Amino acid sequence: MRLGVEVGGTFTDLVAIGEDGITVTKVPSVPLQPDEGAFNALVQSQIPIPSIEELSHGSTVATNAVLERKGFPTAFVTTRGFRDILRLQRHGRSRIYDLEYVKPEPVVARAACYEVSERILADGSIQSTLDTDQVRQELVPELHSGGYQAVALAAELPNLRVSLSSRVTREFREFERASTTALSAYVQPVVERYIDRFVKRLESEGFTGRFSVMQSNGGRLPAEAMQSSAVTALLSGPAAGVIGATRQSGRSGYQNLITFDMGGTSTDVCMVTEGKAQLTQEYSIDGLPIRIPLIDIHTIGAGGGSVIWVDDGGMLRIGPQSSGADPGPACYGRGGQLPTLTDAHLIRNTVRPEAFLGGRMEIFSDRSRAALQPVAERLGMSLEDAADSAIQLANANVVRAIQLISTERGFDPRDYVLVPFGGAGPLHAASVASDLGISQVVVPPSAGVISAFGLIASDFTQFSSLTRRVVVDDQAPDVLRETYAVMQTEALAKFQVLKLKGDPVFDFVADMRFVGQAFEVPVSFDVGSLETLSQADIQERFNEEHHKVFFFGGASSKPVELVSFRLGMTLPLDQLPLLYEDKPGKSNDREIDLYINRVWQKGRLVGQGSLAAGTRLAGPALLEDPTSTLFLPQGWEAVRDEHHNTIMTRI
Repeated sequence: MRLGVEVGGTFTDLVAIGEDGITVTKVPSVPLQPDEGAFNALVQSQIPIPSIEELSHGSTVATNAVLERKGFPTAFVTTRGFRDILRLQRHGRSRIYDLEYVKPEPVVARAACYEVSERILADGSIQSTLDTDQVRQELVPELHSGGYQAVALAAELPNLRVSLSSRVTREFREFERASTTALSAYVQPVVERYIDRFVKRLESEGFTGRFSVMQSNGGRLPAEAMQSSAVTALLSGPAAGVIGATRQSGRSGYQNLITFDMGGTSTDVCMVTEGKAQLTQEYSIDGLPIRIPLIDIHTIGAGGGSVIWVDDGGMLRIGPQSSGADPGPACYGRGGQLPTLTDAHLIRNTVRPEAFLGGRMEIFSDRSRAALQPVAERLGMSLEDAADSAIQLANANVVRAIQLISTERGFDPRDYVLVPFGGAGPLHAASVASDLGISQVVVPPSAGVISAFGLIASDFTQFSSLTRRVVVDDQAPDVLRETYAVMQTEALAKFQVLKLKGDPVFDFVADMRFVGQAFEVPVSFDVGSLETLSQADIQERFNEEHHKVFFFGGASSKPVELVSFRLGMTLPLDQLPLLYEDKPGKSNDREIDLYINRVWQKGRLVGQGSLAAGTRLAGPALLEDPTSTLFLPQGWEAVRDEHHNTIMTRI
């Protein structure tokens, strides 16, 4: 039995695959105690915990600790003269026309920032050694009396969790490095306690299998490793969704995807090219940079729980505020008074109350109408028109998000298929695809729990990085080979400590630039060809990648340099689990009224599981399964293929 459980902002999802088939469970999250939501899913699934051989987990615990500033007291120790680096940050402004712009607030207070006397130069040589007497006599007493539980950028100290920058991220640019290390220290105790509590409860229920946690880079690590790598778990849930969508779509031969994860709280979009999700080294959370490899996911506040409101100028808005899991949308009947996107769908009849969560959750459509009525009156619209307008606006926000990661980075979305998942993704997919000029949409089975599936469909992966600036000359190939050998040896040693067995696969990337440039371009190198690599080969690979990004430099002879190196080590799954099993689904095949584009239309209601492979269905139609609803508009048709993906095509 392999089981994945993913805690989202609104719902907690579980997918279990074993000899007896597939179990899918979706329950409301418990925001204040996310592990309670995970165990609620386990209880509802009725799976005996002792039967679970492998449990993989994804959670927003680390992310919430940063966003809500609920990490542990953290001290920042750095070289004398750099105490204020976390506050000085960079000179750039993320909102250049905002006269009241304020730089993001660090997670470490200035009073908790300390300096020590030492100096290491850019080439690694020591200008002045660490003043150990100062550390013992001044720093250590201050840290002990300050009540800190974590310390960043320091040598080992008793009874304190230590995050050392040379272990967290071995790359240059001191502010980004300091920020990453401070965030790592800040969330480390939170993640440690969460995992420890989770593991103890599992063991008390008889669990003896392997427990792993998803990372932001799209790979898993055993739980014990995450207790020293908490910063890599900041985007574990969204990353799992990208991996699950990529693996399931790949069964049908699709390699170039735009993943579209629309859940209860937010929407995450990501580009996947040739079967690989795009990675980035430049990411920020709440405005604070993180310098580690992670999947390049763009997030906006558009989900089923996103609040519909009217601004002071009389314009209709969606989000980014969300009703979350508690109290949730007005239709949940848990005290929520504000209208949400889910309420709008109920009014349009594109979500049916009796089918919500497969009919397991009671929904009150009359409360949806009452909540949205003030918005409709202020806009001078009918209730149905207001609901339809809100959904169209949400679609426009998603389209803009996808344009940011595609057309604005040189990718044409028309060369990709859209893969929607999450509870609300398939509802909006066809409209979003039409606006982007995408002609095909691939909807996975059980689309509402693809993130949980991604947890058990992901590989064990670990990344390491290293800055080593070298001009590309006739010595550069030797330097590149030597660097790879050193990093490979270190990576293998880490995997041995984690007791992971198998034949690992390596991915080697160098960040390169023209000498004098401020930013780098990632360039991949085939590890099997390193022995024969020449200076000309390195130059050519860089020119190709630079031209793809900036549209110049394709045949330049200007001097180039290697700046940083990144090694990914992956232990592939023995066998990819099958998400779908052949069980007869409810047909529910009948006529239904849908309010689309300001008019009521006749459509078909079909149980998605009852759509036989190869059977074509023309829109307008709703296809329901217990985890999500797929909306097929007029001008589109759907067919289920032999891999149980539903392929929607614009006709």
